[in-house]
Amino acid sequence: MSEPAAAHTPSLRIRMLRHVMLPLVLTWLTGTVATLGVASHFTEQAFDRALVDDAYSIASHVQMHEDGDVALQLSESELTAALFDQAETVHFAVLRPDGSLLAGKRLPATPLPDASQRFRYSDIIYQGLPVRAVTLRHDVDGQTYHVVMAHTTYVRAALVQRMLLFGALPLLLLLALLAFWLWRRIERDLQPLARLQHALADRDAQDLTPVAISPSTHEIEQVGLAVNELFGRLGRSVRSQREFLGNVAHELRTPLARIRALADYGLAHPDAAVSQAQLRQITTSAERAGRLVSQLLDLALADEAALALHMQRLQLAPLVGQAVLRHLDKADARGVDLGARGLEAGAEHPHVRADPALIEGVLDNLIDNALRYGGPTITVELAAHPESGTCTLAVVDDGPGIPEEARRELTQRWTQGHEGERQGLGAGLGLSIVARYAQLLGAQLQLDSADHGRGLRASLVLPLCDPPTPPGAGAFKPPP
Repeated sequence: MSEPAAAHTPSLRIRMLRHVMLPLVLTWLTGTVATLGVASHFTEQAFDRALVDDAYSIASHVQMHEDGDVALQLSESELTAALFDQAETVHFAVLRPDGSLLAGKRLPATPLPDASQRFRYSDIIYQGLPVRAVTLRHDVDGQTYHVVMAHTTYVRAALVQRMLLFGALPLLLLLALLAFWLWRRIERDLQPLARLQHALADRDAQDLTPVAISPSTHEIEQVGLAVNELFGRLGRSVRSQREFLGNVAHELRTPLARIRALADYGLAHPDAAVSQAQLRQITTSAERAGRLVSQLLDLALADEAALALHMQRLQLAPLVGQAVLRHLDKADARGVDLGARGLEAGAEHPHVRADPALIEGVLDNLIDNALRYGGPTITVELAAHPESGTCTLAVVDDGPGIPEEARRELTQRWTQGHEGERQGLGAGLGLSIVARYAQLLGAQLQLDSADHGRGLRASLVLPLCDPPTPPGAGAFKPPP
């Protein structure tokens, strides 16, 4: 359904050309109309000036004879010469004060000039043709005569058409050349984008290597960089998933095979006591397999958390209390005294900016490790250090501890200490998960000896958040 819709979507080059050419065409049309209007106005003024000059020429010969009569004192040849025009047909009329015709032809009535005017232009129809006329007031011996001069408008119309033709067509041709040039330039500038499109369209779905980015415009380079960055994130995600699946397949094979062997042996042995012993071993192996699955999921979360962190302002005391309660039953079953320090009521508990899921993961893994390899006492400590702007979240046990030379190695995946290998209960993932969580939180993981040099103190050092501003703080208070 998406392909037909995409087929009707205009290409980028067409849209760019449209956005450029449409304003230019509108500008051309507006400029052409304005130029034509201005040219027509001044052309009309020139022709009208010539028309009124002809009227003055005729009026200068309207004079009074010696017998007292007013007449047009031009012979036929002189009149023909005065009215000669090679392109236009010229008509005139001389009207007496009472409006009767003194000389010339009877023309349609024209508006007379006002008292403040000497002449007045008008457009009339004569013999079925449009005619431009001017009516000139001419005084002879105190009497007002009017001279009407009119001629056709062929030359005016032809001149306006020629101005339109020779003025607008060159600009139109320039616009066409500009459109062709823009099309070629836009097509050339978009070629890197087309190459990027072809490279992505022809690429195999498993190929997440960066695409080649040819030097072009800044925007296209940014698109290529964003695509390569996306490929990088997808590549890391795919590698994490493949590693996770490989870890699951490798690490679960041994406990599942052991569970199957124990179950087969228990079913085949007739002694009920042996079957009970086998069931207990099956329970232990299933618990180990469940813990392994949980740690593998935590490991996958640690690899993916950088893409989906939910950092927020947190108060650590409630999270520590909840973690202690979650492990209290397991601690009681193993005879371990599990407690917390720094959660006293009324104390000012530290706030940090962190992801609550990662903080819970740190606490669960450290407490679980202490329950497995520590001594009879485990304490979760929370302490703030305002002078350094940090707070410490620590799990302290009184077990055998970890030699100093082995501590850094134990933060790597699939690495166990001597006690873990002896008991065979873990997979060497707990401290590596905590180290990865600390890296994502921008914190420091420290492994030190506990008090009196015995046991292990696993500490997470987090930066403190600025204390929230109380309501009304900083407001102006008038002096008492």
